[in-house]
Amino acid sequence: MSHRAVLHLLCAFGVFHKSQTSLIQCQHLVLDALGDNTYLSCRLMQSKDVVQVTWQKIIPGGTTDLASYNKHFGQKVNTGFQGRVEIKSAGLQNSSIVIRNVTHQDEGCYRCLFNTYPDGAFTGRSCLQLYELHGPFLHVTESHSAEELVVSCSATSPPAPTVTLTVPHHNSTSVTNTNGTVTVTTTAVLSRLHDNSHRVGCAARVLSGRQIDVYEMIPEVRLSPPDGFGVKSGSDNSDVNVLLITGLVVGVIFVVVVAVIAFCLKRKHQN
Repeated sequence: MSHRAVLHLLCAFGVFHKSQTSLIQCQHLVLDALGDNTYLSCRLMQSKDVVQVTWQKIIPGGTTDLASYNKHFGQKVNTGFQGRVEIKSAGLQNSSIVIRNVTHQDEGCYRCLFNTYPDGAFTGRSCLQLYELHGPFLHVTESHSAEELVVSCSATSPPAPTVTLTVPHHNSTSVTNTNGTVTVTTTAVLSRLHDNSHRVGCAARVLSGRQIDVYEMIPEVRLSPPDGFGVKSGSDNSDVNVLLITGLVVGVIFVVVVAVIAFCLKRKHQN
């Protein structure tokens, strides 16, 4: 059975309730994208004399300490996790850590231990499940009609992502790929004559994970002129060219005639 399937079974049978004493509040299942920064937090619901808060990762055969915050010595990140793990909320009643650039090796369950005096340790547990989301990829193209646009947005992930557009009346289709991932494509037809929007948006997310938004500008509509207006036919262009050439020849002849007459008058005046 895969590690992820074990996580689902443990959550289904209620293993990850608040804690064995119901005094620790934490998020039982944290869903995050591969490569993101993951935040885990625990809160002690009753006021206790807490000496130290310790964060551990549960591994086969036991646990390994990640970081701790001590009442007298402050916070400490253990060797091997420095630079990737950081205590964000350094307190004794409420504690949280961040795991940066999470990988598949970070997937699993974590414990927060509130070590109190004289009551001992109170334990909370959170499990991290990762997914890999490719996209969303948004495209705006012209339809067969210049007055319409086809808006398409797709994303791929295991499990199937949710892909939505900011325009109404869109349809979604899904395709299961050979590697087990699912590609969801959402499309819509947008009329540029009746829609005043300047851009369209697409949002993709997996289950309750972080939503990713992308936007694309809508190109301006360029309507072709009606027949007979603004565009000259081939015969019309030929007629215009003939007229221009004829006018040019007549102009040259007129200038030559005027020059000859002027020359003759000048000679006559001299004689």
